[in-house]
Amino acid sequence: MTVTRSQSANRGAYRADVEGTDKVAELTWIARGGTRIANHTFVPPEARGKGLGHQLVEALVADARAEGFTIEPACSYVQALFKRHPEWADVRAQQGAD
Repeated sequence: MTVTRSQSANRGAYRADVEGTDKVAELTWIARGGTRIANHTFVPPEARGKGLGHQLVEALVADARAEGFTIEPACSYVQALFKRHPEWADVRAQQGAD
Protein backbone atom coordinates (compact mmCIF):
# COMPACT_ATOMS: atom_id res chain seq x y z
CA MET A 1 0.00 0.00 0.00
CA THR A 2 1.23 3.46 -0.88
CA VAL A 3 0.29 6.38 1.34
CA THR A 4 0.19 9.78 -0.32
CA ARG A 5 0.12 13.11 1.45
CA SER A 6 -1.45 16.39 0.44
CA GLN A 7 -1.53 19.65 2.34
CA SER A 8 -2.22 23.35 2.17
CA ALA A 9 -1.20 26.02 4.65
CA ASN A 10 -3.50 24.81 7.42
CA ARG A 11 -4.93 21.40 6.54
CA GLY A 12 -4.01 18.17 4.87
CA ALA A 13 -4.65 14.49 4.38
CA TYR A 14 -3.00 11.11 4.08
CA ARG A 15 -4.63 8.82 1.53
CA ALA A 16 -4.25 5.27 0.27
CA ASP A 17 -6.03 3.60 -2.62
CA VAL A 18 -8.07 0.54 -1.69
CA GLU A 19 -6.85 -2.31 -3.87
CA GLY A 20 -9.40 -3.59 -6.37
CA THR A 21 -11.68 -0.55 -6.03
CA ASP A 22 -11.74 3.14 -6.89
CA LYS A 23 -12.17 3.99 -3.20
CA VAL A 24 -9.68 5.69 -0.90
CA ALA A 25 -8.81 5.38 2.79
CA GLU A 26 -8.13 8.78 4.34
CA LEU A 27 -6.89 10.54 7.47
CA THR A 28 -7.43 14.31 7.58
CA TRP A 29 -5.85 16.94 9.82
CA ILE A 30 -6.02 20.64 10.60
CA ALA A 31 -2.96 22.66 11.66
CA ARG A 32 -2.92 24.75 14.82
CA GLY A 33 0.51 26.21 15.46
CA GLY A 34 3.01 23.37 15.67
CA THR A 35 0.25 20.80 16.12
CA ARG A 36 -1.72 18.80 13.60
CA ILE A 37 -5.17 17.88 14.82
CA ALA A 38 -6.05 14.46 13.38
CA ASN A 39 -9.79 15.03 13.03
CA HIS A 40 -11.09 12.24 10.79
CA THR A 41 -10.13 8.77 9.59
CA PHE A 42 -12.13 6.77 7.08
CA VAL A 43 -11.57 3.33 5.58
CA PRO A 44 -14.21 1.98 3.17
CA PRO A 45 -16.17 -0.93 4.70
CA GLU A 46 -14.79 -3.51 2.25
CA ALA A 47 -11.22 -2.66 3.30
CA ARG A 48 -11.64 -2.55 7.07
CA GLY A 49 -9.63 -4.90 9.24
CA LYS A 50 -6.66 -4.86 6.86
CA GLY A 51 -4.58 -2.26 8.68
CA LEU A 52 -5.09 0.63 6.24
CA GLY A 53 -6.14 3.11 8.91
CA HIS A 54 -3.22 2.08 11.10
CA GLN A 55 -0.80 2.68 8.23
CA LEU A 56 -2.22 6.16 7.65
CA VAL A 57 -1.67 7.05 11.31
CA GLU A 58 1.84 5.56 11.20
CA ALA A 59 2.63 7.86 8.24
CA LEU A 60 1.41 10.87 10.23
CA VAL A 61 3.54 9.83 13.23
CA ALA A 62 6.62 9.33 11.03
CA ASP A 63 6.16 12.78 9.50
CA ALA A 64 5.69 14.33 12.96
CA ARG A 65 9.05 12.90 14.00
CA ALA A 66 10.77 13.94 10.78
CA GLU A 67 9.26 17.44 10.60
CA GLY A 68 8.96 18.32 14.28
CA PHE A 69 5.22 18.82 14.73
CA THR A 70 2.97 17.24 17.35
CA ILE A 71 -0.34 15.41 16.91
CA GLU A 72 -3.60 15.99 18.72
CA PRO A 73 -5.70 12.84 18.23
CA ALA A 74 -9.21 14.34 17.96
CA CYS A 75 -10.55 11.40 15.92
CA SER A 76 -11.65 8.43 18.05
CA TYR A 77 -9.69 5.97 15.89
CA VAL A 78 -6.47 7.96 16.24
CA GLN A 79 -7.11 8.31 20.00
CA ALA A 80 -7.44 4.54 20.30
CA LEU A 81 -4.19 3.92 18.41
CA PHE A 82 -2.30 6.41 20.59
CA LYS A 83 -3.51 4.49 23.66
CA ARG A 84 -2.21 1.23 22.15
CA HIS A 85 1.12 2.77 21.14
CA PRO A 86 2.75 4.48 24.13
CA GLU A 87 5.93 4.75 22.04
CA TRP A 88 4.18 7.54 20.11
CA ALA A 89 4.00 9.73 23.23
CA ASP A 90 6.93 11.83 21.93
CA VAL A 91 4.72 13.27 19.16
CA ARG A 92 1.46 13.60 21.09
CA ALA A 93 0.48 17.21 21.76
CA GLN A 94 0.14 18.15 25.40
CA GLN A 95 -3.40 19.06 26.43
CA GLY A 96 -3.93 22.78 25.81
CA ALA A 97 -0.56 23.26 24.08
CA ASP A 98 0.25 24.21 20.50
